[in-house]
Amino acid sequence: MRLARAAATLNARATESPPLHAAPPKDVLPAMPADLAPALDLFARGGPALWVIAVLSVGTLALVLWKVARLAAGGAWSGGRATEGAVALWSAGKAEAALAALAGRPSYRARLARAAMAARADPTLTTAAAEAETARVARALLAEARGGLRALELAAVVAPLLGLFGTVLGMIAAFAALEGSGARADPAVLAGGIWEALLTTAAGIAVAVPAAVALAWFESVVERLRHDMEDAATRIFLRHPGQGAAPRLQAVGR
Repeated sequence: MRLARAAATLNARATESPPLHAAPPKDVLPAMPADLAPALDLFARGGPALWVIAVLSVGTLALVLWKVARLAAGGAWSGGRATEGAVALWSAGKAEAALAALAGRPSYRARLARAAMAARADPTLTTAAAEAETARVARALLAEARGGLRALELAAVVAPLLGLFGTVLGMIAAFAALEGSGARADPAVLAGGIWEALLTTAAGIAVAVPAAVALAWFESVVERLRHDMEDAATRIFLRHPGQGAAPRLQAVGR
């Protein structure tokens, strides 16, 4: 009798305990964060064009940050104080001190000034040849400073076009749904389709405007660099340590 009661108790406990590999309750499973659901629903309504614009926005932001880092590494906002000091030493007849002041400096202005001084001091080069060599280096430096601007310009142009394309597709789908409803057409359905289609236009403009502003800013920075580099090269070629004045250097990097 006791053995029967013990066996019944063990069977009851085994029945009550969950299996080792049982699936966890539904309320324990991780759920999607509540703040992400509206965003995903918005992208789903915008269609594939909105996803493309989102990817383009991420690429544009990465490009802008990369360009800022590159220009900062090239001394675009340093003011060129070291270059100004080196050019002043050069004009005072201290060629070795001027070159030493520019040695190892990675800025665009310093690299151009160092190349101009080396070309001007090279006895094997004529003045015209030294000017041509300096202009060649200046063009290469300006091309490096302008790197990435064409891609940024492309993003500023393509983003609103993608938005317009998504809007046209959304309008087509909205009017097709309105036609399919026949006499039972609901204006709310058409209005909902239109605002969903206009999402892509708004997104495209939201990407294009910052890209255009960043492009204009970078172009102004590069133009200032071009002016400073041309000015430094001209001052270097106007006076050679121990010699008279030389002809004015032609404009570079245009």
